[in-house]
Amino acid sequence: MLLAANPGNPATCLSVSQPGEVAPGTPTCGPFGENGVYTTRTGQVINGTRAPFGNAIGSDAYFDAMGNSNYNALQVSLQHTSDRLSVLAGYTYSKSLDQSSNIGEQVYPYNYQLTKAISAFDMTHNFVASYRYELPVDELFHRKGRLTQGWAISGITRFSTGLPVTFFSYGDNSLIGSQNQGVNGIGSDEPNYTHGPLNLNSNPRNGRVYFNTSLFSIPALGKPGTADRRFFYGPGINNFDLALLKDLRLSESKTLEIRIESFNTFNHAQFYGPTAVDGNINSQTFGTVVSAAAPRILQVAAKFYF
Repeated sequence: MLLAANPGNPATCLSVSQPGEVAPGTPTCGPFGENGVYTTRTGQVINGTRAPFGNAIGSDAYFDAMGNSNYNALQVSLQHTSDRLSVLAGYTYSKSLDQSSNIGEQVYPYNYQLTKAISAFDMTHNFVASYRYELPVDELFHRKGRLTQGWAISGITRFSTGLPVTFFSYGDNSLIGSQNQGVNGIGSDEPNYTHGPLNLNSNPRNGRVYFNTSLFSIPALGKPGTADRRFFYGPGINNFDLALLKDLRLSESKTLEIRIESFNTFNHAQFYGPTAVDGNINSQTFGTVVSAAAPRILQVAAKFYF
């Protein structure tokens, strides 16, 4: 006798039926059927699969306090300051692995090897530079004064690889009843994965899928899926934030700063974030880029120093 709650065996010998009936054809049972009535091939009627507890139990809980994480990185920083230019740059080459990046992560309790994966926040390469250059307007006009001094350009530039694509499968195909696990409502199941070329789309602006979705499929009943939770990365970041500013000295202790700021100055489509690429095998948009950061934003600001 196989029970639908047994994750080690596909429940292919059971079928939802009325009490006393024998399941015709090839019997199967579906997700969330723990309280159903099943009949085996031999004709035995099983009133629910929560034995020995019975159908009086609506749900049960499994809490796990174990877990580990591993982070290794090479970090390099550079700082330069001269009369007019100041630059601070940093580069990180890193790898982070864990069993759960937040309290909403899915965990398959019968095989912890399926749980360990790249961290949700991992970025292999991350380069960030901030800078400020005092414009030589006074030298250009050969005159120093309130109008020609205090002009500057500042900015932050970032180049990095994207965040990992997170895979999951709604539907409790593993038949362990762990749907809506954690605060994000994600179950324990994963898609099946067949090794092959991922064919990552280097230009998501073309509207095509981001990876080769034919390598993934919904697992059979009683199986949790074979794909790692995360094992490759989404689109990267190529962003410039710039500002043109003017300091107007009003007195020895008071200064008015006027700024024109632009975010995503060159209006690149920034497809990044933990949900940039849909990793839900049950979704119609599976494998496509579904979110992006804001386009170019301009604003004018003023600061008063005293």
